[in-house]
Amino acid sequence: MKGIVVGMGEALWDVLPEGKKIGGAPANFAYHVSQFGLPSCVVSAVGDDPLGKEIVENFVSKGLNHNIATVPYPTGTVQVEIDQAGIPQYEIKENVAWDNIPFTPELEELAKKTKAVCFGSLAQRNIVSRNTIHQFLDAMPKDNDTLVVFDVNLRQGFYNKDILCESMERCNILKINDEELVTVSRMFGYPGIDLQDKCWILLGKYNLKMLILTCGINGSYVFTPGHVSFQPTPHVEVADTVGAGDSFTAAFIASILKGKSVEEAHRLAVLTSAYVCTKQGAMPILPKEYTEM
Repeated sequence: MKGIVVGMGEALWDVLPEGKKIGGAPANFAYHVSQFGLPSCVVSAVGDDPLGKEIVENFVSKGLNHNIATVPYPTGTVQVEIDQAGIPQYEIKENVAWDNIPFTPELEELAKKTKAVCFGSLAQRNIVSRNTIHQFLDAMPKDNDTLVVFDVNLRQGFYNKDILCESMERCNILKINDEELVTVSRMFGYPGIDLQDKCWILLGKYNLKMLILTCGINGSYVFTPGHVSFQPTPHVEVADTVGAGDSFTAAFIASILKGKSVEEAHRLAVLTSAYVCTKQGAMPILPKEYTEM
């Protein structure tokens, strides 16, 4: 396969009040990209344990291509508590398999065939996986059509300014939410200005193709040089918001790769994300009217 879309980083179990569900932003992203008919692959690591075997079996059952290393660390888990508004709170276990993703010859070959990749800050909390992500990005094609998406995911203090700066320098699409933008702005030294102005600063400073800003119920924006797209957030009955942001990214990137305009891609991303909010867990099957748009 060529033109593969890769989700790279954590693959784990979200332990929810009603039971465990496979999670991790890269796995969610790759799964939803595959629903839009594009070749996708999730890159991560699991332990040599029942939870790890179950993750791989689940990906096989979903028909999701994967490059999952087995390493001598436990498979990752996250304790998820859902508050009254349906917003998840996470307790992410440390020193687990996805902290230790090895860079292999097979991974290097995958990188050479990759059209778009999505990676986050959480999977870079450990030097091993951080170096693997960097090596993967370095091995990807350098043409102007290749999409490198940095999806900021600030969790439990598992980030620092250096990781964020280097990731923004390596990406050409930045995705961030309003709360993360406030935190990043404080770290970078411009806390007192309007959210949109902060986005324009980041877009220019890091020479980005696009910056995606999600603001929960207050809508979302896609900034491109000289233009901004806004979409309101649909009102839906929320089951939980786990994985909604990942489905947004997947729908958006899949649409751009299919040649849709930024506005068309943005509209589909918003619809997809809202639908995922109506279902429990991060990987529901999407309606055909979305995936075939």
